[in-house]
Amino acid sequence: MADVHLPTTLTPLFAGLPRRVDVDAATVSEALDRLEQQWPGLRDRLVQEGPALRPHIHVYVDKERGGLETPLEPRSRMDVIAAISGG
Repeated sequence: MADVHLPTTLTPLFAGLPRRVDVDAATVSEALDRLEQQWPGLRDRLVQEGPALRPHIHVYVDKERGGLETPLEPRSRMDVIAAISGG
């Protein structure tokens, strides 16, 4: 199972969503699909039409920048990072 770490900005939006979740998935996209099953609407916050990650969302798998197609190994760590902007 991949060890998925989510940004703190998501947890208040979805009841019961922890910052860290173990997910059985072969790719980043599949991991997001699995999370969507438990917390409907979560994938929409991270992925836009195309499909592609939203411009302000970055995913790292085992400390390497990834995308939706990036494979996950059973012991991978997947970090979802929400970029912060403003002035």
